[in-house]
Amino acid sequence: MYSKEEAKLIKQRFWTEFGQAYSRKWLLHKTKIKDFSFKFYADNKKACVILDIEQKDDELRKIYFQKIESLKNILVENHLPDVIFEENYYLENGKLISRIWVEKNNVSINNPKTWEDIFVFFHDNMQEFELFFYEFEDYIRDLDINT
Repeated sequence: MYSKEEAKLIKQRFWTEFGQAYSRKWLLHKTKIKDFSFKFYADNKKACVILDIEQKDDELRKIYFQKIESLKNILVENHLPDVIFEENYYLENGKLISRIWVEKNNVSINNPKTWEDIFVFFHDNMQEFELFFYEFEDYIRDLDINT
């Protein structure tokens, strides 16, 4: 087990090394849709590439989720075959969001021997998520076009 300070330093080193290995500008929060963002996540058991839909207005959140869900076959067949969809996902703080993600198990942010696997997973899957988003961003953004 690591102390809080050691764990913090390991996480900092992990994210710094990822940024150095894959130094490009990711889409992440720059989707031009409020509370609609892509994220990288890693802990001591898994790594994830995530799309979180976090609108406070439940109907708006559901509309954005349903738009992505209506494109699920394309996302699965052309980009992310193992993608997971969850319309009602609860964060640890109890907040209800919608989440779409892919994950890689049996890797750990605390084990530098698995970092390269995580980095490649992050790069390849976020790149595919971004390609998908850019291909359909007009449809996703336009709330006048419903599913």
